[in-house]
Amino acid sequence: MAATSSPASRHVLAPDNNFSILQASRPATPSRHDHGATGVAMWLRRVGIALVLIGLAVFLYIGVAGDYRISQEALDALAADGLIQEQHQAILFEELAPLVDRTYDGVGPFLDDVERKLLESNERLDGGSQIWEYNRGQYQLYLAKAAGQGPAHRSALLFFFLSFGLVTLGALLDFLPRIVQAPGGIKNHGIFHSGLKTRGMLGIAFGVFLIGFYVLIYFMPAYVAGWIRLVDPLSVALRGKVADQWFFYGTIYTFCVVVMGVRMLVNYRHNRYHMVRTWSVMFFQLIFAWLIPGIMAAINQPEVDFKFIWPLDYNAFADYKLASYIESGAFGWFLLAWAIGLVVIAVPVLTYLYGKRWYCSWVCGCGGLAETLGDPFRHQSDKSLRAWQVERWLIHAVLVFAVVMTGIVVADFLVTRSGGNALLGGNAWKVRNTYGFLIGSIFAGVVGTGFYPFMGNRVWCRFGCPLAAMLGMVQKFKSRFRITTNGGQCISCGNCSTYCEMGIDVRWYAQRGQNIIRSSCVGCGVCAAVCPRGVLRLENGPEPGRYNEVSLVQIGRGRIDVS
Repeated sequence: MAATSSPASRHVLAPDNNFSILQASRPATPSRHDHGATGVAMWLRRVGIALVLIGLAVFLYIGVAGDYRISQEALDALAADGLIQEQHQAILFEELAPLVDRTYDGVGPFLDDVERKLLESNERLDGGSQIWEYNRGQYQLYLAKAAGQGPAHRSALLFFFLSFGLVTLGALLDFLPRIVQAPGGIKNHGIFHSGLKTRGMLGIAFGVFLIGFYVLIYFMPAYVAGWIRLVDPLSVALRGKVADQWFFYGTIYTFCVVVMGVRMLVNYRHNRYHMVRTWSVMFFQLIFAWLIPGIMAAINQPEVDFKFIWPLDYNAFADYKLASYIESGAFGWFLLAWAIGLVVIAVPVLTYLYGKRWYCSWVCGCGGLAETLGDPFRHQSDKSLRAWQVERWLIHAVLVFAVVMTGIVVADFLVTRSGGNALLGGNAWKVRNTYGFLIGSIFAGVVGTGFYPFMGNRVWCRFGCPLAAMLGMVQKFKSRFRITTNGGQCISCGNCSTYCEMGIDVRWYAQRGQNIIRSSCVGCGVCAAVCPRGVLRLENGPEPGRYNEVSLVQIGRGRIDVS
């Protein structure tokens, strides 16, 4: 599918804002009716921004509001729901008895006492039934949710709508009036004068907020039990059980993709390619990543995101996953075959036919968040040669780490399953945990999303995603996909390079009429959409001719490296 520029997209300000590319025909002078509609649109957008700020304020308040007091009835309910493992209940509840009906004025003091009681319980439990670190974190979360006396704990549904609902309504009031205010087309819209989008104070504040949010959700979820409690009614309705931090994270992730996807549909409405791919990422996130796993949990099946592919899904072949597949019978074997088939068949075949865009720009949840929530920051990606060199080494190093880690974990599972001695002295799981902490949590989560305002929206996809590296190798050496260029039409405005989220200096290729087949390109097509002259075109064609090397006379220097 080709991304082309419509006439509406051809009034594009150059990145340096020194000149503009004027359309051949100027728009008619706005009528009094047009001015009135624009005035109403501006008023609605201001109301929308106010509602977003109110909703965010309510959300932040919920995270810290209320006292904490655990009751015996709450402990019994946790046991009845199976949220505290049976072998831990007697000793743990005995240790927690002094805390029952004691009121704490904040979550911190409450969790300090809970952590002390968990450690004291471990001293009394034998080695085979001790409370491991992950379980301690989950117990802290469930105890904090059960003990909370704040607004979200008393009226979760009401405050869900006062936070999520107001943000959604406000965002729609901000996005939709743009249809009246301005013609369709991807223009800079003053981004180079926006503190939020150019590492100004607002941008720094937003980045710090994102980083803090990820740190809390990944490593200290009990401290935001009020936030997680908000989605309990949704989790119970969909999954038949209360929410943990991962359901909350998946819900807010899906919420961001869908709401910000509406913004994309409005901004990109002049371009069919972007309309379709935006609907695609919204669909796959809402249905495949959020709804289907919830339904599977409700019917006591493994929660599987069918579009999540190894090695991005680094736990796809983890020991506990393999064990669950085997224990789930025929359906478990189907899930294992599906996971293998995605890697062995879907990745090479679809990437050969369409390039890595079939996944990175149409299906992937990480790419979906980057293309929606992260779109306002796409111009922040570093286009320097040094950044490209770091990118190539780092992303392939992560891929090697993922392959080695998975090989160790799978080999250990097979050896121990057949009665042999565990590898690495029984510590193979530590390799997986190390990868999960460094890559899955810190890189993909905290840095990958938290650094949107600082390094652009594809930090993870560009520097860390092992699946992107694997797809990129196929796209580079054996694929029909390329972005063709018409160097004779290029006016060197630089819009293409400015808006490339993957840090590719697209103008360098366009000036020389050279096809772009970089392994990092995700085929988002924005470079073609912002080009005022139709120089760039996304194509799937025969392999011969992909490497249209430019002569030394044209370049004026040595052979081009297009890796």
